[in-house]
This record gives sequence, C-alpha cells and structure tokens, in this order.
Amino acid sequence: MPKNMTWDADGNWTVSGDWGAADSSGLGLYLDHWQSRLDQLRSAHHVPGATAAVLVDGKVYELASGVLHRGTGVEATTDSVFQLGSLAKIYTATLIMQLVDEGNLDLDAPVRAVLPDFTVADEEASRIITPRQLLSHTSGLTCDFTYDSGRGDDCLARYVEAAREVGLDCPPGTAVSYSSLGYNVLGRIVEVLTGQTWDTALKERLLAPLGLEQTMTLPEEALAHRAAMGHLGELGEEPAPAPAWDLMPRSAGPYGRVLASAGDVARLAKLHLDEGRLPEGERLLSADSVRTMQRREVDVPDKWTVSADGWGLGWTLYDWEGTPGFGHDGASIGQYGFLRVAPEAKVALVLLTNGGDARRLYEDLFGELLQSLAGVRMPAAFAPPEQPPAVDLAPLTGVYRREGVVITVTEREGTAHLVYEFVDGMKDFSPPLEMDLVPLSPTVFAGPGSGAYSADWMPVVFSTLSDGTACVYIGMRAAPKVA
Repeated sequence: MPKNMTWDADGNWTVSGDWGAADSSGLGLYLDHWQSRLDQLRSAHHVPGATAAVLVDGKVYELASGVLHRGTGVEATTDSVFQLGSLAKIYTATLIMQLVDEGNLDLDAPVRAVLPDFTVADEEASRIITPRQLLSHTSGLTCDFTYDSGRGDDCLARYVEAAREVGLDCPPGTAVSYSSLGYNVLGRIVEVLTGQTWDTALKERLLAPLGLEQTMTLPEEALAHRAAMGHLGELGEEPAPAPAWDLMPRSAGPYGRVLASAGDVARLAKLHLDEGRLPEGERLLSADSVRTMQRREVDVPDKWTVSADGWGLGWTLYDWEGTPGFGHDGASIGQYGFLRVAPEAKVALVLLTNGGDARRLYEDLFGELLQSLAGVRMPAAFAPPEQPPAVDLAPLTGVYRREGVVITVTEREGTAHLVYEFVDGMKDFSPPLEMDLVPLSPTVFAGPGSGAYSADWMPVVFSTLSDGTACVYIGMRAAPKVA
C-alpha cells in the first residue's frame, strides 16, 4: 500500500495523490496499489481473469489480472474483450434516446405507433405498451423468452414476430419486472426508425463517434481481439472453461450481445457523465435525455439481486446512503460484468470477469474504490441476521406464476419452503428447485445462493402490484399470486 494511503478510525480510506499526484477531491488512486488489490481479490475469489477500468478526473485508467482461458493460459490484458451480457441494454437505451432527441420517437406513444404488428399473448397489453415501459422494465413483458431466429439481418424482426404468443409476467405499468424481451422490441424499434440493423446502428451512431474500437456485437468480430472465455464451477473452487464460448443468438443483441473492453465501457459511461458530449465537445445525446435516463421511473422491491433501489430509462439506480448512483450488471455463460457510476464525484467503475465468485470480487473491489474516490459506502452483502425475526407466513403462502415459472410457497414446521418450477415452454430448462427460506423481515427472505450474482444468499421478496395483487420477486422478476 502506498505510504499516503491509510485507513482512518471509521474504516475509511485516507489518501493523497492520484495515480501519481493529488486529484481535485483530495482522494487518490494509485495504479500499483489497485493493481495489487485486483490481483489479490481475483485470486481469493477464484476468478480466472478480470479487467477493470476507472474513470476519474475525466481520464480512464485500465487494469488487467489473471488469464482469459485457464486451458490455454492466455493472459488477460487491458485490451481484452468480454461478453457484457445485460450491460448491452445501456447501449440500446442510449440509441433509443438518440431517436427521441431527433424527434423520431415518442416514449409515451404505444409501441404500435412504430411497430404496427407488435403483438404478445395479451391483446390489451399489446395495444398499450410504450417504449418508456420497455426501458424501465414496467411493460410486464417476460424476461426469459429465448429464441434463435438465425444469423440473418432479419433476426430481430423474426424474434419479435415469434413473441406473439408469449404471456406477460404482470399487466403493463403495475410493477417493475426485469425484461430482456422488452429490450429486443426496443432494438427492433431502432431498426425500423433508422433503416439499419441494430448492429449497424450501434456501430455508426454510438461506437464510431465514441471511438470504441474494442466494442463489437458479432463473434467473428471478436476474432481480431483477445477474447475472454467463460468459466463454470462450484463457488469457492477453481472453475473450468465453459463447454461453449457463446450461447447467445444474434437476435440477443439489444438485450445481451455486446463484447467490449472495460475501458470502452467506461468511455460509454463518460458520455453520460459529460451530459451527452464527446471529448471534442460535439453532442451525441442531449443533456435532457441524459438526465431523463437517470431519473427514477419506478422503485424496486428487490433491492439486492442487482443492488437496485430504482430504475430509470435503461439505468439501474442506486442510493448509497443518500448519494445517488447509476449503472448496470450483466452476465453470459460464465462471464459477469459490473458498471457503477457516482455522478456527483464524476467517477465510473467497470469490472469484467470470466468466472468464479465474481460477485464477491465486485463487492470487495468496488467497495474500496467507491469509498476512496467518491466517499461512497456500498451496502453490505445480502444475508439474513444471526437471529431471524418471527414472521407470520400465512399471508405469503400460495402459488405464484409468471411466464414459464410457477412458484409455490408453503409453511413447514414454522419455516417457509419454496418450490421454483419451470413450466410450459421452459419446462425442460431445469428440474424444480426447492429451498427453505430465512426471514429478514415480514416480506424479505433469503434462500441458498445459486450463482455468481448470489454467492451465499438469494433474495426472495414478497410485494404487491399497483393493482393490489400479491406477488413475489425472484431474480428481479415479478410473479403474481394466482392461488
């Protein structure tokens, strides 16, 4: 640790200097120190490889650690590209807001104003769903509609057409319920209004102006770069390379199919911190659209799965003890990405990983960086108390259902027991999952962790839709009570 970086009595960083001299806030960032911390934490949490980028004082600094593939031993470097998963949604949201700026899209007009044939299983919902609801995950559209519509330029059109029989998780406007399907509809809106494929529109309207040369959407484009391989395995052990590098079809682009270096993700965040202006001063997005994206559209009952306190238009919104933040998480097969922005401090952090206990690496590294650079204290990891409270389970027991999933909650000797079952088109996705739940409050429970996003404990949150219907949240998806 540099001699000018110490802990104070309250457990905060006290530092001076920047990567070499004092920054404007009096806080500091030392490359050697943070490289050492990334190395230490990556190894401790069995993450094969990781890259990080820090935007501070208008500059992007990049770090890399470990290997891209444990089988080949190829070293991770700062120009390595990782699959971003749902971080792609921020790119799509930014494209949508450009169209709003140009006067080509009304966020509050029905989607059918642009896509006249847009249809899902509920005709009334099909008629009233708006782009604003799609951006804020309040459309009710389900998340988990997976459909490979091929590699052709018509893949998004075919995907949206194939969704005609897909049911909703809940009625539009009644709750936040995370939806990847909604972002593919947004991607199709981009195509219709620009006359380009989503991939081309992204390149020409966003990537090229920002100079993001290490960002791409198609696997063949990744061949020109050092690309990370995902790794899978039991948490707490060294993971092995995944059986496949990429399982996403081309049609997943708008919701989950962008590859990038950590530095390029930070440069996209910088556009939003700079109120939509490029480094040369040219405007790519209006200041009003930037502010609108960061304005809270809806509160989030499940504040733990992706650390969300609310949702804006595209952005996940955070409340760090009164200090606002925004960002997003992403996952693909064995790869996990995290973006956090502290706008008051003009700081952005990016972490891209390829397996292991990525969640804990993020919590530890970002916890230290945000405290040091922005004076922000991240919330503690989700977990039940040592002495769980007594809770009346009777109002919570019953059957909950969303598209493709049935959740049954019963009481067994005073303990809440949950069965999570895939049905209909998802019935072969996985065998039913069963778990006992530990209460944190009368409506918030913890179940056994199931992956890098919930290494120890998984949030199970009981809430209500705006129409008064009871529901339960698992994985940020709302399932209304049906029995």
